[in-house]
Amino acid sequence: MKRVVIQELLDSDSGTPKEVAGSLRDLRMFNRWFGGVRTMSALLRQVASRTQLKELSWLDVAGGAGDLATLSQQSLAESGTTLRPVVLDRAPTHMGNTHPAVCGDALALPFRDNSFDVVGSSLFVHHLEPEEITRFAKEALRVARHAFLIHDLMRHPLHLTLSYLGFPLYRSRITRHDAPASVRRAYTVAEIREILGRANAGKIEIKTFYLFRMGVIVWKQPTTI
Repeated sequence: MKRVVIQELLDSDSGTPKEVAGSLRDLRMFNRWFGGVRTMSALLRQVASRTQLKELSWLDVAGGAGDLATLSQQSLAESGTTLRPVVLDRAPTHMGNTHPAVCGDALALPFRDNSFDVVGSSLFVHHLEPEEITRFAKEALRVARHAFLIHDLMRHPLHLTLSYLGFPLYRSRITRHDAPASVRRAYTVAEIREILGRANAGKIEIKTFYLFRMGVIVWKQPTTI
């Protein structure tokens, strides 16, 4: 299945305030019930375990209203890890007031080097072209002390079929357009591994999760003196 770039409506707020709000609620549903929280929480736990940290600061890039950050925070608390998210999004209309939030560009993160333990994104990377993903990874690794995390969709014909079958569940016209568009724009595991290999990273670990999700940990290269 060839990757096809189709502009997603939520990216440009191409809808009424009610439609945008409905689409954001749909995203919350996807993350809660179809693997988003499970995937990102697993990645964060792995970083906490590897670094032996009981508290993690996390920059959630393109985190919108902070719903995933809240659910991940609750999930990690169950295993004794305190998660301290800061949400970054380019659209103020998508942002909530649950966590500290910053309006900014993922490709030019407005933070100093090593500002957070981890930098991560959820359902965002498929919006980027390969060269943009490489730039984002380099920026994320600059700002992160330990790792860059990616939770995203995997492109697959069956996944595309499921995105259409889900139409009765979607609250918004925007989601009915964006859900199949997202699957068509998504990458395969092999493609993501090849793209991230250009980012001067350390070890790259990729796992697959329920319902065509991938979870990626890009470890920062150890500093040499």
